[in-house]
Amino acid sequence: KVGWYNAILQPAFHLPYPDDTLAFVVLSTPSMFDKALKPFVNKEWLKIIRDPVDQCVSHHLSRVKEKFPDQKVDIIFDYEILPSRKPKFLAQTAAHVAGAAYYYQRKDVKFDPWGKKKIYGVCIHPKYGGWFAIRGLLLFPDIQVPFLEQSAPVDCVSTEEKRIELLEQFNFHWQNGRYRDIIEVKERYSEEQKAYFATPPVERFRLLGLTQ
Repeated sequence: KVGWYNAILQPAFHLPYPDDTLAFVVLSTPSMFDKALKPFVNKEWLKIIRDPVDQCVSHHLSRVKEKFPDQKVDIIFDYEILPSRKPKFLAQTAAHVAGAAYYYQRKDVKFDPWGKKKIYGVCIHPKYGGWFAIRGLLLFPDIQVPFLEQSAPVDCVSTEEKRIELLEQFNFHWQNGRYRDIIEVKERYSEEQKAYFATPPVERFRLLGLTQ
C-alpha cells in the first residue's frame, strides 16, 4: 500500500495517492537479460536508441498496462526524476515495504565502524542476493486495499558481521560486485550480462550488436 511507503519517508518523497492505494514494485531478475532485453533488441523495437534496458522495461510495463484497459494504471520508472532532481520514488524503500527485498542501511548495524563517512544502503533479495534490479512502480489509483496485510522482507543478512561486510563492499568496492554474493544465491548474472553492465553506457550498444 502507498501508505506503507509514505509512512517512513519525509513529505518531500511522498507519493500523491491515498494511503490504501494498491501499488506493485517491479524487479528484474538475472534472466531478464536473455529473456527480455536481447529479444527486445533483436525485434528492432529500438527506433531511437537511448538506453536499451530502460526502453525494454518501458516496453514491457506498457504491455502490462494494456492488460488492464478498464483500470487507470500509473507507471513510475526507477530512472525518473522530479524538477528538483530528486527521484520520483525511492526504489529501495519501496522494495523493502513491499516485502520484496531487505533494504540494509547503516542503522541496521549496532556498532558502526565508519565514523563520519557517508554510507549508502543496499537491498538484498533472499533468492538473488544483489543480482537483481528495481525497475519501477505500477500504481492502481482506483483500487483501494484497506485490508491488505504487509509482509516483512526476508532478513537474509542477519549477522552484524555480515551486514558490516555488505555495506563495506557496496560502498567502497562496489565495482567488483562481491556485495551481490553476500548470501548464497540461486541465480546470478551471466558473464555476458556482467560485461554489459561493467561497460561504460556509451559503449554498450556495440555489445548488443547495435550502432548508436
